[in-house]
Amino acid sequence: MDKNSIHGMWSSRMAFVLAATGSAVGLGNIWRFPYMTSDNGGSAFVLVYLACIALVGLPILMAEILIGRRGRMSPINSLVKVSADSGARRSWVGLGWLGILAGILILSFYSVVAGWTLSYSWSYLGQLFGGERITDPGATFGGLLGDAWALTGWHGLFMVMTLAVVALGVEKGLERAVKVLMPALFLLLLVLVGYGLTTGHFGTALGFLFKPDFSEIDGGVFLAAMGQAFFSLSLGMCTMMAYGAYLPRGISIPRIGVAVALADTGVALLAGMAIFPIVIAFGINPAGGGPGLIFTSLPLAFDSMPLGLLYGLLFFLLLSFAAWTSSISLMEPATAFLVERTRLSRRQAALGIGLLCWVLGLASVLGFNHWSHVRLWGLEIMDFVAKVANDIMLPLGGLLIALFAGWAVRTSLLREELPELSDGLFTAWRWLLRVVSPALVVIVLVRAFL
Repeated sequence: MDKNSIHGMWSSRMAFVLAATGSAVGLGNIWRFPYMTSDNGGSAFVLVYLACIALVGLPILMAEILIGRRGRMSPINSLVKVSADSGARRSWVGLGWLGILAGILILSFYSVVAGWTLSYSWSYLGQLFGGERITDPGATFGGLLGDAWALTGWHGLFMVMTLAVVALGVEKGLERAVKVLMPALFLLLLVLVGYGLTTGHFGTALGFLFKPDFSEIDGGVFLAAMGQAFFSLSLGMCTMMAYGAYLPRGISIPRIGVAVALADTGVALLAGMAIFPIVIAFGINPAGGGPGLIFTSLPLAFDSMPLGLLYGLLFFLLLSFAAWTSSISLMEPATAFLVERTRLSRRQAALGIGLLCWVLGLASVLGFNHWSHVRLWGLEIMDFVAKVANDIMLPLGGLLIALFAGWAVRTSLLREELPELSDGLFTAWRWLLRVVSPALVVIVLVRAFL
């Protein structure tokens, strides 16, 4: 008999799709994808990114959800159970610890960046009521990064928002939020794409995103694309494993996985189609935009657009919400584990993890101002943490998940969780997990250390 998770269950298939998509669709799509595209050769990066999603992202995503649903507990304890059921070594639980650590590190700097979106949302709200307009976006953004107290405050506010939802649990917290926020974000992106059509530069933007230039593809682009695929789909840090634990039996994991991957990739591409025409229209080269692209370029467009202040408010507010739904998934695995292994309540566990992430995030905050001179292996503090987590820990976690599901988990167990797959499709998925995905991830990991 299939047991329910002690943490709660998703009320429906749609609730899980929205929650999983909310986890995947965040700053990784709307903030990170456009600037990663601009910094890594445009369309060449998109091409490699899509290949990584199909060959690596989707197979591992399905594996994470499967392990979570089978275990019905936090990732660490689910791995313990599935390992025992498969007669595999208990040491596989180490990948659960790796995933939780990666999630905590990512959330520490993710919250800082999300704080930028809260700051801009507040700014545009003030502008609507006569406040000082953003006339020099570069100076405004630079001023924000240079103000350690402001960054700390916005970072703290975002962490409070995150832990508050996690503390409420599955149905009362996250599920209620994503049912409203995710459709709203999608509609807003469509509106922005519609505006991009009026700029006269939409064709140029499409060419930048989709016209292949194979000469741009090298090891660096491949590494960036693979890291983005893991970051964007929330892979390798066991968040989808945690969400899978709350998935009712009878819901197709392959269909769920495809829906989440399509929604995630679709939003990423829409974000590029929304942002690049606006950037190009104002004579700004999208190449080399860096993470500040939407904070230094889009405000120029909003200042000149009809109802631009309202558009700006909605864009940054919903960007904040997208980051919010993703950050919740980052905190959930560690919180669930603490609830299972200690006497802490869910509220106490969420508060503890939230405080830890906030403290760790202070290093990224100070790296923009008081500690701006500090370099770790030649990188600024936040860039270093992001590289370790995104380019090393996530691929390593994904590699271990692929090997575990592909080689260590019993075939009969996998078949029980994937009854809707034909023998041919099951064999293909298993082959991707066993051979293709690990090989590609190993290449990325080797490149990361070179």
